[in-house]
Amino acid sequence: MRRLYFFLLFLAILSLSSCVDVVEHYDFKADGSCNVAYTFDMGRAVSVLMNLMSDSVKATPQFTAARDTTLNFYSALPDSTQQRMTLEQVNLAKSSNLTVQMNLPKNIMKVSVTHQAKNAADLQYYLRNISKIEAQSNIKPVKNDKNLKGFDAQQLLSGQDYYAYEVTPHKFYRIIDKAKFNAFLKKTQSTFAMAKAMLIEMPYKVVLNFAKPVKKVNNPKAIVSADRKRVVLQTSMDEIIKDPSVMNLKIDF
Repeated sequence: MRRLYFFLLFLAILSLSSCVDVVEHYDFKADGSCNVAYTFDMGRAVSVLMNLMSDSVKATPQFTAARDTTLNFYSALPDSTQQRMTLEQVNLAKSSNLTVQMNLPKNIMKVSVTHQAKNAADLQYYLRNISKIEAQSNIKPVKNDKNLKGFDAQQLLSGQDYYAYEVTPHKFYRIIDKAKFNAFLKKTQSTFAMAKAMLIEMPYKVVLNFAKPVKKVNNPKAIVSADRKRVVLQTSMDEIIKDPSVMNLKIDF
């Protein structure tokens, strides 16, 4: 019964996935390395779900229990998948983690995917391949952690496949592939339609921190800090759907 409860709970939360605040965070270091984090905050989805649940369910130990779980991508893979991976794929998986923080009574449901890139080439490989590797790897955290029953990381990463990246020690370029983006929208159109009907927005923020001042940023919506070491692009999925090019970024630094 407990397993069924959490499975249904996660399905309900994911069905409200347009109540998600998405943040992409890049920290470029002086040595050329970069820490990347995709954070999906579903706190607003939980608050909506809370209104649909009875007081008796909210009072159960399963509902009130708080969890903070981190899984390494590589260790979560089955042996059969590990044996098929190239050295580059192994290194990518080993340097990537999935973290889930959950405290439903406090409206906390946050998922983060993090990666430590050693250099520009490593970062470009990660950005171009993380969604593909996850899709092919059949990562199933539910096999290893009973607290994540019903959760599928692929739902969170699949959208990252619609960008074309060019990353070097002095540039960060990405252009949205409209054909892939339209295919992504086709798969998720029912979710976005429901969100629109409920007047729910999905904020989307990209934050890039640099070790030295940036020289040029091509996106007029991007805000550059006074010291030119921080670039922030704030938009929403509704705006992106209307004009996908709003997510294009060309930064020289």
